[in-house]
Amino acid sequence: MDIGKREISTVELGLIGTAVKALRKRFLANVLAATTIALGVGASTAVFTVANAVLLRPLPYKDPNRIVIASMDLRKRDVRNVRFSFANLADLRDQTKSTFEDFAGVETTQRAIVQTENGTPEQISVAGVTPNFFRLLGANIAYGRDFSDQDGLPQPPRSLWTAPQTPPLPYIGILSYEYFVRRYGGNPAILGHPAFPLGQPGPIIVGVLAPGFKLYFPPEDGIDATPDVWAATRSRYDRDGESIYVVGKLRHGVPLEEAQASADVVAARIREVCPFCATAGFSLRIQLIRQQLAAAVRPAILALLGSGIFLLLIAYANVTNLALVSLSVRERELAVRAALGATCWRLLRSLIVEAVLLAGTGAVAGLMLAAIAIRSLRTFGPADIPRLDTARIDFHVLGFAALAAFIVVIVVVLAPAWRISRSELMDSLHRASQHAGLSRSSSLRKSVVVLEIALAFVLLIGSGLMFRSFLVLQRIDPGFDSHGLLTFQVLGVNRDQNSLEKRAALIQEIRQQLQAIPGVQSVTGCDRFPLAGGFFGVVRWGTDEALSDASKYQEADQEEVLPGYFETMHIPVLEGRTFTDADNVPGRKLLIVDEFLAKKAFPGQSAVGKRILVHIRTPDVEWVQVIGVVQHVRATSLAEPGREQIYITGGFEEAGIVDSWAARITGQPVQYEQAVRAAVKGVDSTLLVTGILPADALIDEAQTTTRFTLLLIGSFGMIAGLLAGIGIYGVLSSAVRQRTAEIGIRVALGAKKRQILELVLNEGFRLMLIGLSIGLAGGFVLTRLMSAILVGTKPADPLTFVSIAGLFFLIAASAAILPAMRASSLDPADILRHE
Repeated sequence: MDIGKREISTVELGLIGTAVKALRKRFLANVLAATTIALGVGASTAVFTVANAVLLRPLPYKDPNRIVIASMDLRKRDVRNVRFSFANLADLRDQTKSTFEDFAGVETTQRAIVQTENGTPEQISVAGVTPNFFRLLGANIAYGRDFSDQDGLPQPPRSLWTAPQTPPLPYIGILSYEYFVRRYGGNPAILGHPAFPLGQPGPIIVGVLAPGFKLYFPPEDGIDATPDVWAATRSRYDRDGESIYVVGKLRHGVPLEEAQASADVVAARIREVCPFCATAGFSLRIQLIRQQLAAAVRPAILALLGSGIFLLLIAYANVTNLALVSLSVRERELAVRAALGATCWRLLRSLIVEAVLLAGTGAVAGLMLAAIAIRSLRTFGPADIPRLDTARIDFHVLGFAALAAFIVVIVVVLAPAWRISRSELMDSLHRASQHAGLSRSSSLRKSVVVLEIALAFVLLIGSGLMFRSFLVLQRIDPGFDSHGLLTFQVLGVNRDQNSLEKRAALIQEIRQQLQAIPGVQSVTGCDRFPLAGGFFGVVRWGTDEALSDASKYQEADQEEVLPGYFETMHIPVLEGRTFTDADNVPGRKLLIVDEFLAKKAFPGQSAVGKRILVHIRTPDVEWVQVIGVVQHVRATSLAEPGREQIYITGGFEEAGIVDSWAARITGQPVQYEQAVRAAVKGVDSTLLVTGILPADALIDEAQTTTRFTLLLIGSFGMIAGLLAGIGIYGVLSSAVRQRTAEIGIRVALGAKKRQILELVLNEGFRLMLIGLSIGLAGGFVLTRLMSAILVGTKPADPLTFVSIAGLFFLIAASAAILPAMRASSLDPADILRHE
């Protein structure tokens, strides 16, 4: 060895060898202990890894703890996260300079289709941002330059009826590094040229982002984390067109509370000049981006983390129980060694080495289990958990696992250390039999088992509540029939931005070709499907009273649909009629509303034939007639019904842009994928068909987070129940050994087998009842923390509590029956002869 390196002494090698031999003597018990440690450490480490990635790890931006998301809410309308107009963004930026360095905006990511050099269509994602966006986040530019303020100057005003007096300003873009390499082979020659030279007009590329840049926004905002192209917005700064999400950056040393107060002042000024804002409870909300990013999934992640910690505590309790059994068995051995001159430290040192080997083995196995679990979670986890793909075992995770293993060492050594330090070992030499020694620790072991039962009961209660929520989700009517429905996107329909007639003709031809496929009953299209990103926009509406009082205007979700939409989606029509092809023109001022809006606008009356004011396509509101009322559809979530809904035709908005399509099929929808692609390609080979999925997949996706949480908490609960059963079995088996002489005397005096069975079973049920009582009290308190992730289920659901209590009765009975049968089969003659 090199000088300075400490050699391992013979004594230390001897300690390790002795510890290995001692562990091998109780091989099965120590395998059980190591397995318990592995399960506890593995489960808790896997969940901590997810929590670390989603909730704790800083975002990859410059000064991430100063970056915030600004949101607009209408508190009195129960509407949150309304997108900003550019004028609102300017107000917030200009009136809060003392607390914020800057604000920037990003628009919802759009899917576009372009042609590659070989003529094949390609789908790309495009995000619009304000010119200061990358500077605020601290993104690096690999080639070219960043956006300048001139790149975001608004376009000159133009009329729909006259030719433009000046040519439009070109849009400026920046490529993601990944798209730059994939499409252009990493050749900087693209700089200064349009991004899509062979397809629709694209922005002039002035830069390329550094590799790995990702945009982290709440999943419900519909913003792609890795857009292929970033374009500087040239929107005019008016109050209309709420289309952007806003990020800001706090000044150094400014607390979040002070920043929120400055935003409140801005909101108050807006309420003073906007009657609608005043009555709707307009407010501005400032939150750290890290908190807002995971706000929707934070309750589920914390519930999982709590479940993992509970399972780890149960594992500790189980290992403690096994350690106490080991101590009882080895008490005489340790006493003999002490009598022969072994010091307390020497005795403890050998026990510590054994504990380290045991904990180390269990922790390593637990890390291996955690690595497998993390890989599975990244692959099969819900798409709406942000940054789940970044979950990995890093130094923080290793530190957590090491701490968990260290606590195991303490748990295993603590009881022996306490006994040795109190000089109780020598007393064991004077005891008459082994069972006397066992009795010393029996009460402590029973207490540990009671704790196991209480913790496992709480964990299983959480599993039961999640299962009940999942059953409720299964029974919720989404408002449309997903069975036999095939959904897909057709991109490229809107490439001719200046010709409504050409788009309408192309859409009609696509419908006809799809309708001609054998087995297709009907075909329709819309902006977005329910449960696939929500409705496309928000529209302001009102009745007669809104003409004299602007505060009476309200907001509803808006969906643009093709005729036949409700028939194809099987959305029930409650009153009136649906759209026809004759309605799909600009001159027809007609719309369809859902039952919620009909009841709110015309309580106790029929809405059909009535008129409402809407602000959709004109600078001012206009009267539009209601021709039908349909059932409400759950657009964004099965768990929440959402707000009122308005349906219009593409012709009404003079846009005619339809990306999402659906076909009602007689057979299995998945079998029609190739036929759909061929039909669309037959219309125009430059169109791109993507995202072909049965509509049932939309329902499944809406249940993913609940299913994911149920699977993990349920798995933890099953393991906890198993460990609690093992604990009950261990205590009762030990009690039988401890009371062997007593059982022999009872049998010799005439006790029947049934009485011996009852003696042991009653002990098990007594422990169970004490543990359940404690767990019941804890469950009533702790399950209230789960209320945010439960659907249609109360935290104190009596059916769940009773069911889990019944399950624990079965667990306790199963764990107690073997020791009880062993006790009832003892031969009193053999017992008394041995004694």
